[in-house]
Amino acid sequence: MTSAGVLSIFFPMWNEEAYAERAVDAARTICRELVDEGAISDYELIVVDDASTDRTPEIADAMAAADPHVRVVHHEHNRKLGGSIKTGLAASTGDLVLYTDADLPWEMGELRRALRVLRTYEVDVVSAYRLDRTGEGPQRTIYSFFYNGLIQAMFGTRIRDINFSFKLFTRQVLDVVHPVSESSFIDAELVIRARNAGFQILQIGVDYFPRTRGISTLSSPAVIRALLRELFALRRELHR
Repeated sequence: MTSAGVLSIFFPMWNEEAYAERAVDAARTICRELVDEGAISDYELIVVDDASTDRTPEIADAMAAADPHVRVVHHEHNRKLGGSIKTGLAASTGDLVLYTDADLPWEMGELRRALRVLRTYEVDVVSAYRLDRTGEGPQRTIYSFFYNGLIQAMFGTRIRDINFSFKLFTRQVLDVVHPVSESSFIDAELVIRARNAGFQILQIGVDYFPRTRGISTLSSPAVIRALLRELFALRRELHR
């Protein structure tokens, strides 16, 4: 592989004490392998602590103190997923930027394939989708089916799993695309704005590993209301 420059990986975290070390360790392991293979020249791992109330801030700070490749950004107030992703994007300095969740919903070895696909097909964004979604339960599966269909109908996208937390961007995309969402709609907003700006997006399928610890809040009524508000706001903006 030819070198792809510096890779930034960031993890939005809110009360992820059960997952924080495992996530960073997994990212560190694959990044070291990619450096050895010449696929990347260096890497940085960023934890965005979204005002956690458990031991996540302490654990993250300890990892940063022990490894210069790890950095932590602390939110003074909880800003939800959208705010955390915006912070992670702003903090990332790499030529390539990957965003994913702390509960590792996909195996980190897939990053090697994503980098290869990005270069081979000369695209700007690699967005993964889950090959088998049954592990997340029927309610989340139905919710995701209708949400993806709504995004496709309203914005003309062809992304199969728009909210899945495996998105690899080139620096060129992030220099142009500046999301405003504070909710989980930010996943869709990033893809829609990148597509509208003329960037090429390619999808790959990956095995999915559902969360086994902690509780996901992405399907709560408050989250869904905020998501829909921002969805219709972006539609109005684009129509103007």
